[in-house]
Amino acid sequence: MRQSRLLMNTKRDVPSEAEALSHQWMLRGGYIRQSAAGMYSYLPLGRRVLRNIEEIVRQEMDASGAQELLMPAMQPAELWRESGRYDVYGPELIRLHDRHEREFVLGPTHEEIITSIVRQEIASYRSLPVNLYQIQTKYRDERRPRFGLLRGREFLMKDAYSFDKDWEGLDRSYRIMYETYERIFKRCGLTFRAVEADTGAMGGQGETHEFMALADIGEDTIVSCSVCSYAANLERAEMAYPANAPDAEIEGRNALNPVLVRTRNVRTIGELTAFMGIAPEQVIKTLIYRADDELVGVLVRGDREVNELKVKGYLKAESVELAGAEEVAEATGAPIGYAGPAGLSMKLLVDREVAAISEGVTGANQADAHLTGVRPGRDFPLAHTGDFRNAAEGDACPRCGGRLQFHRGIELGHVFKLGTKYSASMNAMFLDADGRQKPLIMGCYGIGVSRVMAAVAEQRISGGRLVWPMAIAPFKVHIIPIAVKDEAQMRLAEQLYHELAGAGLEPLLDDRDERAGVKFKDADLAGAPLRLIVGRGAASGEVEWMGEDGSKLPLTVEEAVRRAREAAASSK
Repeated sequence: MRQSRLLMNTKRDVPSEAEALSHQWMLRGGYIRQSAAGMYSYLPLGRRVLRNIEEIVRQEMDASGAQELLMPAMQPAELWRESGRYDVYGPELIRLHDRHEREFVLGPTHEEIITSIVRQEIASYRSLPVNLYQIQTKYRDERRPRFGLLRGREFLMKDAYSFDKDWEGLDRSYRIMYETYERIFKRCGLTFRAVEADTGAMGGQGETHEFMALADIGEDTIVSCSVCSYAANLERAEMAYPANAPDAEIEGRNALNPVLVRTRNVRTIGELTAFMGIAPEQVIKTLIYRADDELVGVLVRGDREVNELKVKGYLKAESVELAGAEEVAEATGAPIGYAGPAGLSMKLLVDREVAAISEGVTGANQADAHLTGVRPGRDFPLAHTGDFRNAAEGDACPRCGGRLQFHRGIELGHVFKLGTKYSASMNAMFLDADGRQKPLIMGCYGIGVSRVMAAVAEQRISGGRLVWPMAIAPFKVHIIPIAVKDEAQMRLAEQLYHELAGAGLEPLLDDRDERAGVKFKDADLAGAPLRLIVGRGAASGEVEWMGEDGSKLPLTVEEAVRRAREAAASSK
């Protein structure tokens, strides 16, 4: 490609709402343009990167034995009702009617469609296993689209679905996909971690992992062990609870009943600890939740946060959310901020750390009042004790006892063991070897292809320069003649251009009559991993080589072409 013909209008300034580096650089470099909030057009530079990522995904999926198909983005709503997800997916599901008032949804995912296809096409165990995938535009009505391609309302995704005759087969299919994802993300040049995750709206009946790119802008928190390979997202992260070692002085006061203390206008943990001169670890925080149609109290230490997914899983509830002020007042007799477990007539979920406290401070279920000397097991029951809090940095690893550490991450892909969640509800059955009908055993595997593009950019912007990995770069080599009016420079630049193009290295030749400073700034945005700068040495057949790390050295044309071919070959 000659740069004079490339639709690449670079910008010096970007909109203030572009918070993420990847968003800023892709707007500045002319990769994408916003059509509406969370919706983008991919201009030629962006489309080339996206296409290269798609090709890596296709190559690895095909090598794994998966078969590509293409399903409609617009799906009949009755299929979603059949699976039971129509009412529970939430407002992110975009619903619409055609001129005949038939209802459809714009698919954020395709479990229903693929299950309806396979139940028509596969009837016997002899046709199993099978793994089908597509690369398709998805839609999600995000409340707050942000970070450019990292959280949009329209995005490109690879989704795959495996079908097996038994759980052992699903285990094999899942492991194949897990290893395939590792190869895909390595080839894309990403630094990533696979972490244990929650199934969310997808549901499922087995293990699930998220593949996370490490990046400061990431909206997810990755919890990992500093010693072993344990890693999970914050929603799923567990920790080893230390054995309780009661303080002897406190033990001597255990016979005393709780004492009421007036705490006017003291509501928060910070206000309470300052008022009473105690540490947050001595406070038992009581939060009231509505779990489906039931109010429950969840007790964690004052320095901890409730993990609502753990609460939801323990209760096997469809939804869990904090109760409103009126509900709290009716249940506790006090405004929010003064709830306590003593005398509370509802199910109490007690975190293990709280159960290990000898005596603590709690709300008194009265306005402007707290209780001291509250003893777990005596003043409130411990029938429902478990892990109900978020992990914290420095907690002990549940596997080896090492220290847990936190990172920010961008979700790239997610693999699920769905089991029979969809096949049973949608009657997708097959005949086994004994002639019995059984539901298909399913797995689901997604990759946010457009998210991968943004995540790579987040990790590869450094020192005022974006450097795409060779495997997905829009152009592998950027040829920059300093002065296009210099015949020797342009003759050498053209020679390089034709030799590199003939070698399949997709060069970009900056043939514009621009100042050198403008060319180099645009090259920083175009992101080619290799640059060949044609300047004063052109008359003697010499160019300046600039590698991915920014290092420079003079080379002959032959050496430059050889090095470029070797660099491209090593990236495959």
